Amino acid sequence: MDGQRVGFIGLGAMGSVMARRLAEAGHLLTVWARRPEVAAPLAARGATVAGTPAALAAAVDTVILCVTDTDAVASVVFGADGVAAGARAGTLLVDHSTIHPVATRDFATRLATDHAMGWVDAPVSGGVPGAEAGRLVVMAGGEQADLARVEPLLAAYAARITLMGAAGCGQASKVVNQMLIGAAVAAVAEGLNFAANFGVDAASLPDALAGGWADSAVLQNHARRMAAAAYAGDVDARIMAKDMDIALDMGRQTGSPMPVAALVQQMYRELIANGDADKGQIGLMWRYARRAL
Repeated sequence: MDGQRVGFIGLGAMGSVMARRLAEAGHLLTVWARRPEVAAPLAARGATVAGTPAALAAAVDTVILCVTDTDAVASVVFGADGVAAGARAGTLLVDHSTIHPVATRDFATRLATDHAMGWVDAPVSGGVPGAEAGRLVVMAGGEQADLARVEPLLAAYAARITLMGAAGCGQASKVVNQMLIGAAVAAVAEGLNFAANFGVDAASLPDALAGGWADSAVLQNHARRMAAAAYAGDVDARIMAKDMDIALDMGRQTGSPMPVAALVQQMYRELIANGDADKGQIGLMWRYARRAL
């Protein structure tokens, strides 16, 4: 297959890996970053560095985003020199960011109505390790034909791609993903703290529980790091708090009670208020330990 012309915006820890894998797969990559030095490693691999999101969009057939939040997506797409200002009719936009489902639906409608462009919301799960291994899970919202068109691109870093419904449904599915992860991380932190306080070797719990009903990826990955106080490199607690904010807002809008998500949000907000946001999800164990002092 000949490489497709694809643009990538959002070269953070996750986006930089995804963009690199697109280049390695033979696609013709154009990138944009607010700080030119962020794009330098990809430029060294042959990627073109655009001066603005509009210039990037004018040079490609598909634009992929992986930015921080809803406001960042709105700015890079609809702002001055944004994607919409430069893209041709028929260009597709794929958004891997985790943002508000209702805003996503509005963005997709606006892009289609005003610019004759398609929108696929495609948040991912699997983190940087999943991107590195090409094993990300994609929950997509949009038109089947649009998703089919971009699947060869997503295959560079994703192992499973599922269409969840119309625009916004991918983001709504990611809300569920984050609710489940947040609750699981909080439960693991609570259990490990109790075990350590009783005298159990908490580090042995992942192996002891492996294969049982309590086993999970969160237990195997996060419990070991919690037991070792290995905070470095985890997802910043502010990102998880932002995702819980979205979940609770969607709960209010749809009349869906979310008492567990509300408690998890409170835990992350407490970490942030105490200056421990950089301890990320693993920091929930730190929160319990501090309370015990």
